[in-house]
Amino acid sequence: MAALPVYRWRLAPDGYATRRQLRARGLRPGGQDVAAQLERPRRRRGPLVAYLYRIDLAKPVRPMTPARWAALDKANTARRTCPACRRDAGYVIPTTLGTCVPCATPEQYAA
Repeated sequence: MAALPVYRWRLAPDGYATRRQLRARGLRPGGQDVAAQLERPRRRRGPLVAYLYRIDLAKPVRPMTPARWAALDKANTARRTCPACRRDAGYVIPTTLGTCVPCATPEQYAA
């Protein structure tokens, strides 16, 4: 296996992009291997590393189908539903609490 080319921060040649940069262009890596590596030096710690992909081998992002939209809606609803009171909290339940805020701190919400 050949070693990946490593470029310093902001010095990567044209034709390479990170996942976020590909996504901003409406592209995805599309199964290609990492083509290069970008390193940003830091003091007192190891460098930050970003993987680069070739833009010419990237594929368009797959469109959302009605079934994928439905699955995403179902997953988001599950994240908003309190397991204790089974109500939609209107926000994503914090994992640190495990329940909605009124169920986690009933003494504050007692009338």
